[in-house]
Amino acid sequence: MAYRTSVAGFPRIGKKRELKFALEKYFRNEISVEELEQTGRQMREYGWKRQKEAGIDFIPSNDFSFYDNLLDAAFLFNIVPERYSALDLSGIDKYFAAARGYQGPAGDVRALPMKKWFNTNYHYIVPEFSDSTKPALSSDNKLIAEFEEAKSLGIRTLPTIAGVYTLLSLSTFAGEKKAGDFASDLVSSYASLAVSASGAGAEWISFAEPALVLDMDENDRSFFRSLYKSLLEEIRRKSSIKVLLQTFFGDIRDCYDDVASLGFDGIGLDFVEGSRSLSLVERGFPKDTVLFAGIVNGKNIWRSDYGVKASLVEKIAASLGSEKIVLSSSCSLLHVPYTTSGEDSIAADVKKYFAFAEEKLSELSEIACGAEGKSGAFESNSMLFASERVFKCPDVQNAISSLTAGDFVRKPDFFERERIQKGVFSLPAYPTTTIGSFPQTVDVRANRALYRNGKMTKAAYDSFIEGKIRECVEFQEEIGLDVLVHGEFERNDMVEYFGSQLYGYIFTKNAWVQSYGSRCVKPPIIWSDICRRSPMTVKWSVFAQKQTKKPVKGMLTGPVTILNWSFPREDIPLREQALQLALAIREEVLDLEKNGIRIIQIDEAALREKLPLRKSDWRTGYLDWAVPAFRLVHAKVRPETQIHTHMCYSEFGDIIKDIDDMDADVITFEASRGDLKILDDLKNADFKTEVGPGVYDIHSARVPFVEEIVAALKKMSGKIPVGKLWVNPDCGLKTRGERETVESLKNLVAAAKILRES
Repeated sequence: MAYRTSVAGFPRIGKKRELKFALEKYFRNEISVEELEQTGRQMREYGWKRQKEAGIDFIPSNDFSFYDNLLDAAFLFNIVPERYSALDLSGIDKYFAAARGYQGPAGDVRALPMKKWFNTNYHYIVPEFSDSTKPALSSDNKLIAEFEEAKSLGIRTLPTIAGVYTLLSLSTFAGEKKAGDFASDLVSSYASLAVSASGAGAEWISFAEPALVLDMDENDRSFFRSLYKSLLEEIRRKSSIKVLLQTFFGDIRDCYDDVASLGFDGIGLDFVEGSRSLSLVERGFPKDTVLFAGIVNGKNIWRSDYGVKASLVEKIAASLGSEKIVLSSSCSLLHVPYTTSGEDSIAADVKKYFAFAEEKLSELSEIACGAEGKSGAFESNSMLFASERVFKCPDVQNAISSLTAGDFVRKPDFFERERIQKGVFSLPAYPTTTIGSFPQTVDVRANRALYRNGKMTKAAYDSFIEGKIRECVEFQEEIGLDVLVHGEFERNDMVEYFGSQLYGYIFTKNAWVQSYGSRCVKPPIIWSDICRRSPMTVKWSVFAQKQTKKPVKGMLTGPVTILNWSFPREDIPLREQALQLALAIREEVLDLEKNGIRIIQIDEAALREKLPLRKSDWRTGYLDWAVPAFRLVHAKVRPETQIHTHMCYSEFGDIIKDIDDMDADVITFEASRGDLKILDDLKNADFKTEVGPGVYDIHSARVPFVEEIVAALKKMSGKIPVGKLWVNPDCGLKTRGERETVESLKNLVAAAKILRES
C-alpha cells in the first residue's frame, strides 16, 4: 500500500529570486502594487503545480508571504499597532512599514522587532499586542484568497497558518495585558477562519505550532489546552473541517499527552529533529487521528537514505497501521533551495547526492510507494549509500587529534589584555565603528560580475576594489569614525567568500534561500574535510590599513557561523566540522596579525542558531564545542591584538555567560529592534567583555536622528560602564543605500561626540 504524502511548506522567493527583485523594485517605487501581486501569483502557481506534478496529496496554501508568515497572521487577525494602522498608506504599505519601518510623507515609524525563527537562519517579524488590541478576523482574508486561487487552477490545497499558541508565545505585549487576556478573542477569530475555510471548500486546515517543541511547564501546557479545547469545540459546532496540528524543529515531549487527548484530526510530528517522536508514538497514538510523519529533512540538502526512511516508516506503522500515516517533510521546504536542475557547474557524480525542494517532493513520492512501487528508485538510492562518499584528509585529521586544552586558552587574562589595549589604542570614550560591510552599490556588483564572467582582467578588478576601499577609508576618516573598516567590496557573501577559498566546499549557481523579506542567502555546501588554501583577506586589509593611521579592522567570519550558514555534512559530527573551520580561520587570524592588523573582528552572527531549542538539551554538546571553536581561532594572538566579534538577531540573555566565555575583547550585538533589552542581561551577568549594542537598525530604510541615538546611548551608559561601551550600527551596511548610510553614520558620530562632551 502506498502512503499519502504532504509538504509543510514550499519556497516562495522564486527559482531566480523573482519575488526578491519585484519587492525591491516596489520598495523603490519602480513597479505598481498590481505588478508586485502578479509576481506573487506566479510564485504561488509554480509551487502548487510542482507539488501536484510530484503527486503530493496534501499541498499547502497560505505558506506564501510577501515578507513573513507570522506578520501575515498578525495582520489577518488585526494585531496591528496603532502607529502603523494610523499611517495614511495602503494596506500593503502599512504591512511593509511594520516589517521594514517607514520614513516619509505619511510619518516616521520604526520596524517591529525581528528574530530568528527557532533554529533556522530565517527571521520572523515579532507581532506586538497593546492593551487596545482587539483581535478580529480581517475582511481581507489572505488564507481564503489563496485557497480560492489554487482551487481556480484545479489544485485542492491544505490552508495553513501559524497556530494561536505559537502566535501568542512569540509576540510581545506592550501594555499591562498579557497573552491570556487576548485568548478568547483570538480563539474566536481562529474559529471564524476555519469556518470560512470550510465554507470555501477546504477539507482540512493546518495550525502550525512549532512553539510546542520548546520547554513547556504546567502553566504553558494548561494555556495550550485551554486554547485548543475552546477552539476545537467552536470549530466543531460550526463546521466539519478537519484540523491538523503541525509541529516541527523537534519533538513535543512535554505536551504530547495533551495534544493526543484534544481530538485533533491530524497531528504532524518531526521525525528528523524530534529525537523522541518515535518513542512518543510507540507509547500510544489517538485512535481516530492521522499522523503526518515528517521523515524527509526540510532543512538540509542531502539525499535521504531510502532504506533508513523505510525502516522508520515500518516502525511507525507497527504502532499505528499504514492507513493512519501521511509521509511529510520535517518542516517547511522554505529552508532549502528550489531545485538542483540547472546546477550544471556541479559534476553529475556529486550532484546526485543532493536533494533540494523539488527533489524532496520526488523523495517523498518514492518512499511513499515503497521498494516495489517505483521501479529502480530504491535500488539506485541503495547504491548511492553503499560506499563512502569522501575520504578523510590526513593532515586535517592529525591537526584535530593534536589539539590540547592549551590551544583554547588565550593569555594573559581578559583584564590584563584590556589594560594593555587601552594603552595601545588610546581610543576616546564612546569609540565609534561599524560592523564591517559598506553598501554593495551598482558599480560594485557590476564589476564583480564582469570579473566573474571573464570580461574584466584581475588587474583591472583589483584596481577598482582599491579605489572603493580608498574612498571608504577617506569617508570614515572625514566623518570621524574611530575604528575603520575596508568596506568588504570584494566579498559577495560573508560565508561564501570564505568557503570559496577553503578546500572542502562546493558552490551552487542558483541555490538561494530566503533569510527575511527580500533578503536571500546562497549557503555553500560542505563536501569534505576543510582546510585553508592560502591567505584570504590579508591583501585587502593591509591595503586599507596603509591608507590611514587609524586602526582598520580585519574582517573574518567565525567557524560556527560559517558552519551554521552552510549546508553541513551529515556523515560526521558538527563539532568536527566546526573545529576544522576554526583551524582554517586561525591561520588567517595569525596572518593578519603578522601583517600589522591590530584589530581583528571574527563574526559569530549565527552562534545561537543551532543551540538546542530545549534548555535541557543545551549541555548535550552544542555550547561545549561552539564556544571552544571560537576560542581556538584567537587563542594564539598577542595581548596587544584586539579581538572583536559580532552577533545579530537572536535572544542572547540566557546564554550571556557563555558569550562572555568566548573571551573576545569587544562584542557588538544587534539590539535596536529589541528595544535594548539585552542591557539588563549584560548588567545582571556582570559582563566583562567590552560591548557595542547596536544603536540603530540597519534593516530598516529609515535614517536615525541624532537625538534618538543620544537617547539610546544614555540608556546604555546607565547599564554598561562608559569605559566598556562602543558605538556602532546593529549590523553590516551591505544592503543599505549610500545616502542613508552616509546620513546615518554622520548622525552616529555626532551622537557619540555629544555624549563625550557631556
